[in-house]
Amino acid sequence: MRNKGLIIGLTIIVSALCIYFLTFTFISRRVQNDAVVYATKNGKVDQQQRQHYLDSVWRAPVASLLGVDYTYRDVRSSELGLGLDLKGGMHVTLEVSPVEIVRAMSGNSKDPKFNRAIEQAQVAQKANPSTPFTALFAQAYRTVAPGENLARIFANTTNKSRGIDINSTNDKVIGAIDKEVEEAIDRSFNILRTRIDKFGTSQPSIQRVKGTGRIQVELPGVDNPDRVRKLLQGQAKLEFWEVWRQDEFGPYLQQLDQALIAKEKTAAAPATAAAGTTAATTDSTAAAGDSTSLASQLANKKAATTAKADSTKPQQNSVLARLITMPIPGQLGVNLRDTARMNAILRSDEARAILPPNLTMLWSVKPEVIEGQEYLKLNAIRKARGAEAPLGGEVVADARQDYDQGGRPEVSMAMNPSGAKKWQKMTGANIGRQVGIVLDDYVYSDPVVQSEIAGGNTSISGNFSIEEAQDLSNVLKAGKLPAPTRIVEEAVVGPSLGQEAINQGLYSSLAGLLIIMAFMALYYGRAGLVADAALLFNSFLILGVLAQFSFALTLPGIAGLILVFASSVDANVLIFERIREELDHGLTLHDAIAKGYSRAFSAIFDSNVMTLIIAVILFIFGTGPVQNFAVTLLIGIFTSFLSAVYISRLIIEWLVKGKTTSKITFSTFLSRKLFTNMNFDIVGKRKIAYAFSTIFIVVGFVLMAVQGGPNLGVDFRGGRAYVVDFNKPEVASEVREAVTEAFQGAGTEVKTFGAPTRLRITTGYLSDDETVAADKKVEATLMAGLKKYGADNPQIKSTSKVGATIADDIKRTSVLSLGLTLLGIFVYVLFRFEKWQYSMAAVVALFHDALLVIACYPIARLFGLNYEMDQIFVAAVLTIIGFSMNDTVVIYDRIREYLRENPKLTFAQVVNPALNSTFSRTMITFTTLFLVVLVLYIFGGETLRSFSFAMLVGIIFGTYSSLFIATPIILDTYGRKEARERGTDMSTKITDDTDAPKLSTASV
Repeated sequence: MRNKGLIIGLTIIVSALCIYFLTFTFISRRVQNDAVVYATKNGKVDQQQRQHYLDSVWRAPVASLLGVDYTYRDVRSSELGLGLDLKGGMHVTLEVSPVEIVRAMSGNSKDPKFNRAIEQAQVAQKANPSTPFTALFAQAYRTVAPGENLARIFANTTNKSRGIDINSTNDKVIGAIDKEVEEAIDRSFNILRTRIDKFGTSQPSIQRVKGTGRIQVELPGVDNPDRVRKLLQGQAKLEFWEVWRQDEFGPYLQQLDQALIAKEKTAAAPATAAAGTTAATTDSTAAAGDSTSLASQLANKKAATTAKADSTKPQQNSVLARLITMPIPGQLGVNLRDTARMNAILRSDEARAILPPNLTMLWSVKPEVIEGQEYLKLNAIRKARGAEAPLGGEVVADARQDYDQGGRPEVSMAMNPSGAKKWQKMTGANIGRQVGIVLDDYVYSDPVVQSEIAGGNTSISGNFSIEEAQDLSNVLKAGKLPAPTRIVEEAVVGPSLGQEAINQGLYSSLAGLLIIMAFMALYYGRAGLVADAALLFNSFLILGVLAQFSFALTLPGIAGLILVFASSVDANVLIFERIREELDHGLTLHDAIAKGYSRAFSAIFDSNVMTLIIAVILFIFGTGPVQNFAVTLLIGIFTSFLSAVYISRLIIEWLVKGKTTSKITFSTFLSRKLFTNMNFDIVGKRKIAYAFSTIFIVVGFVLMAVQGGPNLGVDFRGGRAYVVDFNKPEVASEVREAVTEAFQGAGTEVKTFGAPTRLRITTGYLSDDETVAADKKVEATLMAGLKKYGADNPQIKSTSKVGATIADDIKRTSVLSLGLTLLGIFVYVLFRFEKWQYSMAAVVALFHDALLVIACYPIARLFGLNYEMDQIFVAAVLTIIGFSMNDTVVIYDRIREYLRENPKLTFAQVVNPALNSTFSRTMITFTTLFLVVLVLYIFGGETLRSFSFAMLVGIIFGTYSSLFIATPIILDTYGRKEARERGTDMSTKITDDTDAPKLSTASV
């Protein structure tokens, strides 16, 4: 084998990286187990205490690897995480409304033509969800106001800075609106990211959906969906506040500190008396020894305030000084790990009694890193509870990152006329003092006012980086235009369902892996054990790479993992069958191994490229579970190729090195004579296959029409779905009748979901209304219907919602994914086999497979198997296409090989021998994958039932089409043409003439 040293070196490096990153996963599990032990009392886990333990070590070292200390936060960011379906939590897709941005840029114009164009664009958006709203608005305005310029509406003082004046063309106006919409989405993204980071959940995820105005958010472990909805959909609140000087609020903090010390002593006194010693006061005295003077924390850089700050110097046993440890004179700062304790003090009865009602302590939005520690600054804002800010963000006309005279980054801000007047008054009254710029109750900046500012044009300078100045300008613009967000997709998974999913996924994965390993050992003997070793190594690599790139493992990801297990065996099957054939031809063991790997490489490479095309398309166009499935599949393609083609060869060559004979075998008594000397006239049955497929597809689609159309999931039709647990088994049909009445006849489906006491209820009631109020109304209506039915204390375990707009997008991208997959396969097969008939036959066979799988759903519905077609179903269909194409490519590769070695023979003469010689590989791959998917169907849980059902029937029909559809179509197109050109007939028999080449029909 060439480049053996490179392969060994690469394997060692990749393995070391996988071990390194997977170590973080084990460390994280250990810390979490420690938290459970800490919080367990009398056999029960106090979740609050458990979380308190995890918070306490969040920024504390919990492990040391290669001489580097890692905090629990570092460990969590590098571990192999679990998706929401395995852990519980909430997934939300939000959409930033461009309609409100357009209205705000127009100054909320009352022009009837403008408003009619807005309405028409909103209607058109529902039919064309992929077209930008601004393009639809421009088109609608041209219709309702032909010949009129948009500049007459948008040429105002606010838009002057955007380059819009009364002479601007419509294209220029729309371009400015597009730019503002894009900036508004970025601002919304940054604001949401800040809110989510402060939410308190571990491993939150937020990302923009490319090409759309949508933002996806995942919050593992949240247990208050209503709070999340309010948090994500609340309007950005930008305010300008006056700031207290430290000499003004210092005495109040001193009083608070004294009150806390007294409280601490009072709490310690009973313990001291009970122990009869002063040892019980260790905590307070130790703290005194380690404490830092609170006055030194309050010391101002200016001499004018230093004396006053010193006069507030507290006792040595300072409670606040233990927390206020930021090592910068003149600033109040708390180590990030102590922020929760500081918040508790600020909310205490003592703080409420001592601190003035117009003193509110607000945190800065970003921590400062000082000497390796992170500190969060506390800002004393002159703000009374419930009071209006002197100035709100609505007055900001524009803000942008700029440079001062010295070339340093600064922020330029402009206000509208009414805001300019208020700003002049506010700055005039605060010369030499700070003004706090507050967004959503977090302080982004607190610049010092140098002089009274008239006209509203202000420069904010400071020690900014360019990025910080850009962030601040975005913050200032956040309150300028209303850009409300609405939830267009949502899923909430309860922790109990997550634990069930973990068990189901774990059992199905292990069972699938064991079945494959047992089969390979029984069929190929010791060579099968080598394949098993490569398979285990492949599993290790996949998990390690997932951890390296911080991908979460999900239930669809586990499904992808199981499929990778099965498909990776296919490469070993191809290789071992080739080696067996070369041994039958009389080659020595060493030569047979070398030639077997060499001749199988082409088919393995082509198969992996086909799967790669599908995985990339799923990753680009899929969302949520489909994307997670695609990620696992993508990683599995590369790791499987490495382990099956190279690692297994290294092991086998090491086992036979220097030996003329070896105990390694490539067959057992079970497989030695199986599938040998086959001579079926497969293509002769093609017309029967054509007729069967046509009848099956027609029957399936007729049944689908009779049943009212395809049984689409919420992903494709929009609506809401609930998984509900009951105290006793319930009849789905009876519950459906009750809730359908409650939902006023709206389309509703109810089916058993994994257990007789659990139902999945899907409804289209209020599906066009995506507001939080509608969510609550639908849920209340559902519970009322269940109560009327007589259900005893039903519990909603998970919910999901897909808006009509995003459902249309999912349908569009699903069709596009299928089309691009077929196109990609057509182009690749044409490139590899150089004849369009091969590509055409492959695409027809694959499209045939997809139709057969779809037709199976209404047929299964006749027998009570009611499965939905959703995004996971699309992933299954595309995976089936990949599996079917792998089979087809192996046959194509053998036909090409026979034609090259026997140029006198026609396609018609080699087609049956090629099909028969690859039959062994086809059936072995079919058997392993079928058994694995059967395990997934039985043990994988209800969430993946539709997926595994599609895979089961797809594997059957994919194998069938490779043999009876794809290759026979080439015979009926290219074969006929070749026969006419050579003047031969379409006979698929090979003559017994002595000059005719002989073709072996042995194993591949």
